[in-house]
Amino acid sequence: MNSYSSGRRSHRSRGGSRRRGNGPARRQRGEVKEQKKTFWQRVAAFFGNGTTKPAADTRNGAQSPRPARKPERIEVTSPRLYVGNLSFDATESDLFELFNGVGHVQNAEVVSYRHNQRSKGFAFVQMQTVDEAKRAVEELHDKEFLGRRLVVSGAKSGEHRAR
Repeated sequence: MNSYSSGRRSHRSRGGSRRRGNGPARRQRGEVKEQKKTFWQRVAAFFGNGTTKPAADTRNGAQSPRPARKPERIEVTSPRLYVGNLSFDATESDLFELFNGVGHVQNAEVVSYRHNQRSKGFAFVQMQTVDEAKRAVEELHDKEFLGRRLVVSGAKSGEHRAR
């Protein structure tokens, strides 16, 4: 015995052919060794990785058309309108110009976060009369504006609160 193996057997002298684990002997029997996933692959797999919905075919700009959305059944009883699904780049002057094509606009207000002034993606527009507000809902709901389809409906009462 040499000085390194004083009383203990080294890991190489265990008996040679007794292999444990997923070695080549198991793979020959039809088992396939699975590749170890990275941390981000495991996180993506945990959250679904988007595999539950079929991927949209966006080759050559071909997208399936979305069905037209009906406005939420909030009756227009005041000249105040809710404008949803608004582009984050839209400004109050953009809304003012858009709704002025339908009737006289008194006020347009894009709702934004206080801490960074970024738009929340919706706004309120105050028309002069209830009839103009109803006409604006008919003409502008589900119309494309700055790359997004607008949702225009009557504003809920008591919605304009300071937060």
